[in-house]
Amino acid sequence: MDTEKEKSNIPEKSQSFVSRNNEDEKNEGYQHDSDLKDEITTAEAAEPPPDGDAEAKQDNVAAAGSDMEIKEGEESCDVKNSESSPSPPDLSKVSEEIDQYIFNLSISKRDDSNPPDVPIFVEQFAILVEAKIEDYDSDDSPVKKCSEQDSTSFLDTINRVCRLSTALLEFSSEYKYAYTINRIGGILQRAMSYFEEEFKSLLDDHKLSASEHNNNDSKPRQSTSSNPNQDAPEPGPVEETNSPAYSEENLSNLIRLSRAMIVGGHESECRFAYFVARRNALEESLHKQGFEKHSIDDVQKMNWESLEREIVAWLKIFRQCATVHFPSERKLSDAIFSDYPLISESLVSSLSRNMVIQLLTFSRAVAMTKRAAEKLFKFLDIYEVLRDVLPTMESLLSVEIMDELKTETSLIRSWFAESMISIFGELENSIKADSGKTPVPGGAVHPLTRYTMNYLKYACEYKDSLEQVFREHQKIDRVESVTGSEFEYNPEAQVQNVNNDQTEKQSPFQLQMVKVMDLLDGNLDAKSKLYKDISLSSIFMMNNGRYILQKIKGSTEINSLMGDTWYRKRSSDLRKYHKCYQRETWGKLLSCLHPEGLNVNGKVVKPVLKEKFNSFNKMFDEIHKTQSSWVVSDEQLQSELRVSISNMVIPAYRSFLGRFSSIFTPGRQTEKYVKYQPEDIETNIDELFDGNAAPSGKRRV
Repeated sequence: MDTEKEKSNIPEKSQSFVSRNNEDEKNEGYQHDSDLKDEITTAEAAEPPPDGDAEAKQDNVAAAGSDMEIKEGEESCDVKNSESSPSPPDLSKVSEEIDQYIFNLSISKRDDSNPPDVPIFVEQFAILVEAKIEDYDSDDSPVKKCSEQDSTSFLDTINRVCRLSTALLEFSSEYKYAYTINRIGGILQRAMSYFEEEFKSLLDDHKLSASEHNNNDSKPRQSTSSNPNQDAPEPGPVEETNSPAYSEENLSNLIRLSRAMIVGGHESECRFAYFVARRNALEESLHKQGFEKHSIDDVQKMNWESLEREIVAWLKIFRQCATVHFPSERKLSDAIFSDYPLISESLVSSLSRNMVIQLLTFSRAVAMTKRAAEKLFKFLDIYEVLRDVLPTMESLLSVEIMDELKTETSLIRSWFAESMISIFGELENSIKADSGKTPVPGGAVHPLTRYTMNYLKYACEYKDSLEQVFREHQKIDRVESVTGSEFEYNPEAQVQNVNNDQTEKQSPFQLQMVKVMDLLDGNLDAKSKLYKDISLSSIFMMNNGRYILQKIKGSTEINSLMGDTWYRKRSSDLRKYHKCYQRETWGKLLSCLHPEGLNVNGKVVKPVLKEKFNSFNKMFDEIHKTQSSWVVSDEQLQSELRVSISNMVIPAYRSFLGRFSSIFTPGRQTEKYVKYQPEDIETNIDELFDGNAAPSGKRRV
């Protein structure tokens, strides 16, 4: 909308109607009420009729003579009785005469006959209307403060002025109508200027109403349709709208004023005033909800914590625009412009487009920020809102505007998609680059494992959207990363997943997930080799493997992506690490209890027996001391390890002890070599993997 052009057509109301009226009449050579009849008589007598129109000329002369006789008679009456004066013209009576005159003009136009002269009551009507406008334009009695009956009567009068102006313009080529056309046109222009100011004022009243009527049960009501050709723009019954910013009274006045302006030829001014007022109201509402206008440069300079808060507000507002603000604007506009549905549709489309463009500008700026892993989830939120919310606005927007916004949002979504694919590439790079040479104490879960799995778990909550991103934007083969490195994304690569005897292709996002998990497995395997103790290396792999499986098991989305085959393979790997740990730690301990070499010629060799008990005691003390400081944070895995160790060690020790403990001399010798009872072994095993270096368990008596 060319607002400057439209505004240039709107007269400024820089002075009162009284001063403008007096100035206009002075410029035209006319005075006010008292000399009205003399002036009309003189003006009409002075206006020469067109050549050849002798009859019209004679009529003018006769009329002038008659008027002079009337004037002389009136002056005579004034001399005889100075206290009596003629009663002022009655607007109702003059209005009836104006209606008849308009009808006569229409008959004359239709019959192509000689148009009637301008009667004196037209000027009387003009003066009375000016006085009425002046009265309404005062601060004490604007339309919005008058009763409905008074404001309707006033609008009826202006409607009559409009019809008179339209009828006179049909004879604009007639010289004798020139003055009257200008006179009535000027009054109509003043009325429209006043209506425009009143219209603006009522539209701005939403601020006051919003605070005063917030808890009011009465809501604005929508006008039913009425005939736009009726003389009086009387609004019909109204129904509820979702726009509580305007009282019922103000809404009724807005309906009448909009009709009067449109009928009066000021549609563009009416539309412009409405658009500006409602645009400002919407922007104010969005501001109160936390949305600020930011330039692209401002967004680029924000730290992520601040920008994240802005995004949260943006997400809420974008949804509310589609579900609350725009439907509410539609109902309000349909109520005010109930007789003009095309105007209403155009205004709502323009308002909605203006707001959506502002919101899209912010999302565009966010999409242009530097990519980082922590931004993925907010990028996905914006992507989903742009995808899901905009289509719900189709019933509110014109086809042209909807197509424009779809094109814009599609472009912005593609930018976010590129960023998200790039972020996954950066996740790969971060896993590859994590090559720390310091092993995690106690073989605990590595921070890289925790970060990666939690990141993937949260990402897979957006599984459907990420599937769409990787599927629709898989033409992106190479994306430059934040660090300057690059990663390749090959959508043609296919990983065969055998599940339930069926071979199926994995989706692009599944391929991405498998790739990340394979990189993590490789990184953890390399880190496990940093431990010199093979048993601890196995504990490390069990800890991390169990953590990964628990995260996958706890997420339906990841589980469905990775598949049962992948899960079973990783579970099998855990069992291998478990067996390796048992063999390296407890297999060596149990070798001390092997009876080989104890019997010579059917007799137990006591020194060998002593050595075996000493070796067992020493090795068990060392295992307990060392592995009590190891960490198994998963309670189920910790319990499984302890149970498997107990089942492996305690029966063998009880059997060995029962078979050979009697060889020792009861007393000090037995206490020296038989340091542990089976119950002591079980107690000490239950102290393993607590992450605390504990002293060796004491012998249970």
